Amino acid sequence: MNPAAPSPAITASGLRKSFGEKVVLDGVDLSVAEGTVFCLLGPNGAGKTTAVQILSTLLPADGGQVRVAGHDLVREPDAVRAAIGVTGQFSAVDGLLTGRENLLLMASLHHLRGAEGRRRAQDLLRRFDLVEAADKRASTYSGGMRRRLDLAMTLVGEPRLIFLDEPTTGLDPRSRRTMWQIVRELVRSGVTIFLTTQYLDEADELADQIAVLDQGRIVATGTSAELKRRVPGGHIRLQFTEEAPLAAAEQLLEEASRGEGLALNVPGETNVRALRALLTRLEQASIEVEGLALHTPDLDDVFFALTGHAAAESPATEDDGASTNEPASASADKPATTAASARDAASSHVPPQQPSTPNASAPKEPTR
Repeated sequence: MNPAAPSPAITASGLRKSFGEKVVLDGVDLSVAEGTVFCLLGPNGAGKTTAVQILSTLLPADGGQVRVAGHDLVREPDAVRAAIGVTGQFSAVDGLLTGRENLLLMASLHHLRGAEGRRRAQDLLRRFDLVEAADKRASTYSGGMRRRLDLAMTLVGEPRLIFLDEPTTGLDPRSRRTMWQIVRELVRSGVTIFLTTQYLDEADELADQIAVLDQGRIVATGTSAELKRRVPGGHIRLQFTEEAPLAAAEQLLEEASRGEGLALNVPGETNVRALRALLTRLEQASIEVEGLALHTPDLDDVFFALTGHAAAESPATEDDGASTNEPASASADKPATTAASARDAASSHVPPQQPSTPNASAPKEPTR
């Protein structure tokens, strides 16, 4: 976590994107500081992947002003691509190649051939704990290993800014935490991370700054602590062993409400002063409490308060970037192709083809 106020790695003002009559991004404003983790948090269909596609030059915006890594997104797309890396929801690793061969291929795309390319590949294999599996086909890798290799391939070009679009989707808890540690190490080395996720614990764990995106609009921004303070709902839970003291406490604490079993929830602050004052009142009234617990709002509470639904829910909209006539389930594989295309375009510094119409499908991944 960087205490200083770094210059922006990304600025976006009034970013808009529609597919036919479907508005996917509706005037989005973003500011991402260098050397930090910025998290775009939202449910499926909120517009997260579309935002990444636009910011990584893969998809043209309908409106708005954007600068990425100090370059104008429209006028200097090649400079933007040279500075970024993109890793999507689904691994873009070539399963027929070994881990080492995948990295050497990316090194070749970056014009790192011979000894220099081999050195870069070996360094990344060691960094991502893939040395023992380096000469095995990637198709034999576990999901976590493939995701680590995918990110290692993104790092071949040493990007200053990395877009991680749902990087831990489908991973087991251990692999997720391994990815979190990798993200922290990247930030400590000065890399800026633009992370999209629907996992609240991931945002809470990693993000310096969070923007909540819902149905194409930013509904709140701030640190995790700042967002939690915006939402009421903290309470002290009192647990009793008998009905009599519970009833007495309920009469004494008029603001309290019954919980499950022999429990009473007292709304308000959960700091030491509030807890001491509550226990003093109960002691003065000779009411015995078996136990207590403190509840403070978490990001799930924040998200529900801001959007009216849980972060893991998918509102009744099409998936990011889907055509207006296509249900979300039918387009679930689109982010994998488009994110991979962006990463490959960034690697080779060749601008990807842009769709000719708003509803055109995204360009396919280049043949490796």
